[in-house]
Amino acid sequence: MKLYLLFLFTVLPFWGFAQEKKNYKIRTIAFYNVENLFDIENDSLTFDDDRTPDGKDNWTQNRYEQKLSNISKVLSEIGADISETSPDIIGLCEVENKQVVEDLINQPILQDKTYGIVHFDSPDERGIDVALLYKKAVFLPTSFTSHRLLLVNDDEQRDYTRDQLVVGGLLDDEQMYFTVNHWPSRSGGAARSKPYRMAAAKLNKRIIDSLQRMDPLAKIISMGDFNDDPIDDSLKKVLKTKGKKKKLEHGDLFNPMERLHKKGIGSLAYRDKWNLFDQFFFTENFINSKKDNYRFWKAGVFNAPYLISKKGQYKGYPFRTYSGGSYTGGYSDHFPVYMYLIKEMKP
Repeated sequence: MKLYLLFLFTVLPFWGFAQEKKNYKIRTIAFYNVENLFDIENDSLTFDDDRTPDGKDNWTQNRYEQKLSNISKVLSEIGADISETSPDIIGLCEVENKQVVEDLINQPILQDKTYGIVHFDSPDERGIDVALLYKKAVFLPTSFTSHRLLLVNDDEQRDYTRDQLVVGGLLDDEQMYFTVNHWPSRSGGAARSKPYRMAAAKLNKRIIDSLQRMDPLAKIISMGDFNDDPIDDSLKKVLKTKGKKKKLEHGDLFNPMERLHKKGIGSLAYRDKWNLFDQFFFTENFINSKKDNYRFWKAGVFNAPYLISKKGQYKGYPFRTYSGGSYTGGYSDHFPVYMYLIKEMKP
């Protein structure tokens, strides 16, 4: 017996050295609802009056600059513990216009990352839009468009909301598509507002279906604040997302956030209940991908300690810019989310 154990511990180290060491290229995709990133100017065409120096929020230049500094710090750190840099692709929502996004990427902590911007003005009544940031050294956009979500309220009046952004391009020479979403909120109650999110899901499904008709092998990632959890009907019944890799078939959509949701992990809290509205879902070919192509590794919620309120009524919640109507100088009422794509590199 002693001789056997001696042989085992002697051989194992040499066996380990004999294994081929694999190297991977890693890319980080992130999404962040930045909670009302507004400039201080009063836009006569939108309801942005609160976020002005004379408005209810007393939104000053100093507060705007502090918000930019806060958000840029967060973006610089998402996924950096693994990739050692900021995300390569970033979806944003609740940005007022392209100028605030330009101000954001020109913050000192992000300036050397040389981000590009894809942005369209949405008809949303509050004047908030979605946008996509990309590192110019990593991603080359080849197509971009904005899809309007047409909604009608109970009074048969048009209800204006955010467009869905679609960007196609080459991530290190591999064709991919990204959709950035900010679906209608739960204002008025989850049940009453549900038809709006179902309509948003149908629009996103039409977008994905059209991309797959054009290219059956299209690799598509949808990201956003869906104002629904991974198990809600908009995702499970309309888009038919799946949370288990073993159940995936060709053309299916995989939602890695479903597993996190079942563990009780959330990206925002309301009345002491956590929700995971901020999500990614993507085509099955990110799971069953060739070794020399990018494939999904893992996803998570970025909830660094400084993003969490330390005291007061909202202790433990995301540390937001305003709380209870008072300025607190925080970050956002949402945590950002991220996912990693990896590709095996040849020796």
